[in-house]
Amino acid sequence: MPDSHTYLQQVLQDLGLNLQAFAGSDCTIRAPRDGAVLAHLKWCGAAQAQAQIANAQRASQTWRNVPAPVRGDLVRRLGELLRRHKAALGALVSLEAGKITAEGLGEVQEMIDICDFAVGLSRQLHGLTIASERPGHRMMETWHPMGVVGIISAFNFPVAVWSWNAALALVCGNAIVWKPSEKTPLTAIACQHLLLQAMAAFNADRPGTVPEGLSQLLIGGRELGELLAASAQVAVVSATGSTRMGRQVAVKVAERFGRAILELGGNNAMIVTPTADLELAARAITFAAVGTAGQRCTTLRRLIVHESVADALLARLAAIYGSIAIGDPLTDGTLVGPLIDRAAFDAMQQALAQARAEGGQVLGGERVREDLGQEAWYVRPALVQMPQQSAVVQHETFAPILYVLRYDGDTDMAIALQNAVPQGLSSAIFTQSLMDAERFMSAAGSDCGIANVNIGTSGAEIGGAFGGEKETGGGRESGSDAWKGYMRRATNTINYSGALPLAQGVRFDV
Repeated sequence: MPDSHTYLQQVLQDLGLNLQAFAGSDCTIRAPRDGAVLAHLKWCGAAQAQAQIANAQRASQTWRNVPAPVRGDLVRRLGELLRRHKAALGALVSLEAGKITAEGLGEVQEMIDICDFAVGLSRQLHGLTIASERPGHRMMETWHPMGVVGIISAFNFPVAVWSWNAALALVCGNAIVWKPSEKTPLTAIACQHLLLQAMAAFNADRPGTVPEGLSQLLIGGRELGELLAASAQVAVVSATGSTRMGRQVAVKVAERFGRAILELGGNNAMIVTPTADLELAARAITFAAVGTAGQRCTTLRRLIVHESVADALLARLAAIYGSIAIGDPLTDGTLVGPLIDRAAFDAMQQALAQARAEGGQVLGGERVREDLGQEAWYVRPALVQMPQQSAVVQHETFAPILYVLRYDGDTDMAIALQNAVPQGLSSAIFTQSLMDAERFMSAAGSDCGIANVNIGTSGAEIGGAFGGEKETGGGRESGSDAWKGYMRRATNTINYSGALPLAQGVRFDV
């Protein structure tokens, strides 16, 4: 493979993208694969950001009047461009975020899938017809655009999470303002570039339909996220990231009675029961725990395994962890790429030290592949047997650490252990028992937003609503009826009777 800077130039050329307009000295972007400098960028100032938000707010007032199926045609064109540039954008994701090639391409495919979903949705933004108690009256629901949707995204899914929000927000008649992670701005610039191309082509066929300023991009640090959260011109703020960040965003948005969609931390568990297919479980555990170098919000972080099968399963996992291919994410055959940066490595080492202090037995976790660069932070995934669900286990560390807890009772005991953490994003059970599976998915089962049977905690499809409960934030993005988060509901009553009866039998004669 070429060096990262040379490779970046090839990718940018394939995308038809020039970074000159974003060049500056406010931040340095490095490639996790080797620590090489990719770009020096300037950040957006507060005054500029406020002007861009105002532009988006003006654009929303025009866009909301465009019929929803026509709005869907814009998203269709974006999906076509993503198909055309899937390889280049996927390579940029791998280069800037450190994902292996298959995961980089998979993230772009997720963007394509949500565009397809949103196009169909544009003809199904439906309300209800409701029976009225009054003769000659009809009640119904209608759904309307909110205005401006602010999107705050994290480094680990630098483009897919934006697309979940952007595709739905656009077909729902909103303008969008995106503040990407300061660690992965290049992928954001590329996405904005492709969306602007789609808008230009759309306006060539339908002149003046897409208003100027419909999509805005804010490159910068946390101050811009705070500005988005505080702006009364931003009707909805969809924020993906840490629980700490979400608490701050939620307060700012709530202070002005705005709407927040929060997708925050996960401390995801898998229960392995005595009847589980252990080989199937081992494969699912491996992808869920070490994929994306443990840097997914849905990464498997806790393995709750029955005592009767624990030794056999852990022996299999130890063999896998000892031989899994770790290295350059752009090299064929690599399964585990680097952590995003030094801070992520340090956090992992601190967590492992704490686990040892709390009685844990640690396998792996050390730095590897220093030959790939002194500023490249590769680690061997860690398998940590814990005597109990102690403080370190209840905290989400964004790294490939899998804490193993044993149980010797019934499935209810395992479910209680799974639920006894502050987060509630994703969960899974491996079992051949119909009763255990149904119990896990019942009201008395998993308290997470995602509860799977015989499949891992990560790798969700876009057709279902994505999000979780408790400290995960309660928001929902992507599929199902998550579109309702980007619209406001109105209840309408139409009187076609010529009389004026009141509800509940009230008489008010004048």
